[in-house]
Amino acid sequence: MRLELIFPGKTKESYLKKGIADFTERLSHYVKTDFKVIKDRSGGKDTARAIQLEGEQLLESCSKSAYVVALDPGGRQLSSEEFAKTVDNWEGQGRQVVSFVIGGPEGLSAAVLARSDLLLSLSRMTFTHEMARLLLLEQLYRAYSIKAGTKYHK
Repeated sequence: MRLELIFPGKTKESYLKKGIADFTERLSHYVKTDFKVIKDRSGGKDTARAIQLEGEQLLESCSKSAYVVALDPGGRQLSSEEFAKTVDNWEGQGRQVVSFVIGGPEGLSAAVLARSDLLLSLSRMTFTHEMARLLLLEQLYRAYSIKAGTKYHK
């Protein structure tokens, strides 16, 4: 299985870049992870149009046969153990690509939410979209650590 993280804009904060690099390296021992960065359209006058265009780009960036997971505050909240079982199920089903879509500051378009196979919430709390990248990678690494039975999860 291969993972894709698709999101708008580069990560600007150096501490987040370091954390993302660290967990990407750790995760590489279990699974291939690719990043697809699209243009950040936030900050303009026409927010609705920006969300729509960003959504189109996000969906175009997903691999054609991918299982699409959109990070959304209204999505399912899973424990780390439940998430590990979910990842294990994807592998058992023979999924070749799982695309995690993270929206920008304005959120995801209705088209992205409708296309997604799973809406996933990292928490009921609000995080920056850049921080969500790091949190998702940490949870993916934790899921694979749980599956492997390593000490990281303890």
